[in-house]
Amino acid sequence: MTYAYEVAVHAEAALGEGPTWDADAQRLIWIDILGSRVHTYDPVSGRRTVMVTEQHVGAAKPRVGGGLVVNLRDGVGLYGPGGGSSGGLGDFRWLHREVVPGRRANDAAVAPDGALWAGTMRYDEAPGGGTLSRIAPDGTVETVLDDVAVSNGTGWSPDGRLMYYIDSPTRRIDVFDFDGQRATDRRQLVAIEEGDGFPDGLTVDADGCVWVALWDGGAVRRYTPDGKLDRVVELPVPRPTACAFGGADLTDLYITTARTGLEAPHPLAGSVLVVPGAGKGLPQPAFAG
Repeated sequence: MTYAYEVAVHAEAALGEGPTWDADAQRLIWIDILGSRVHTYDPVSGRRTVMVTEQHVGAAKPRVGGGLVVNLRDGVGLYGPGGGSSGGLGDFRWLHREVVPGRRANDAAVAPDGALWAGTMRYDEAPGGGTLSRIAPDGTVETVLDDVAVSNGTGWSPDGRLMYYIDSPTRRIDVFDFDGQRATDRRQLVAIEEGDGFPDGLTVDADGCVWVALWDGGAVRRYTPDGKLDRVVELPVPRPTACAFGGADLTDLYITTARTGLEAPHPLAGSVLVVPGAGKGLPQPAFAG
């Protein structure tokens, strides 16, 4: 099957990442990590906003009641709902601050219970320099993994009993058993062959299949719950970073991309692409804090 992509947002993001469908606002949230920017895009009106953060931002997710939770270089923070016609962010406060020199935030995801699972990595991508932590709505932090290189995609099966996770240099998509708060019995679901790129961000669809963006692989792949390759979306950029379903019926697959580190120019690198009607996504919970 051949998938036709469209350009949702023409942009030149250095490291576009973290597409998230905000169901309440009916808009896409995405970030530029190295540009310290949080973007929004309304596919119906075409309206876009750009909000600057004071630090590199690894993820931005909606909060219950409005505002955003953000995974920043020095920890996890909260923005209140914005005011006025600008659509900007409201007041900021730290929920959990942990300054580690040479380390920054990376991908994050909200679990079915409303907790944030936030990843970190060293700027030099040193093995064991990153973490994956669960941040409860009250700010309680539990480090789940403390030996990560590049913490990336995290997602849950439709019934919430499985958690999927990527540490990109391993070239693996791993799966855990999940009891609502704890992830146990880590095992390999998929191994990406050398030359096919590195697994980056992921999303899980309504069939329980895992869609993963392949950094340096120029594609998004869909794997069944038993790890079989099911579909491939070829893309015009070498570095897709993450994907998420959005739109009113959650059937459009949005894909963020990166420009950083490319030796040759790619006109659409850094833009947000969309594949209409690619599948059926799952509603994503908002952070409960």
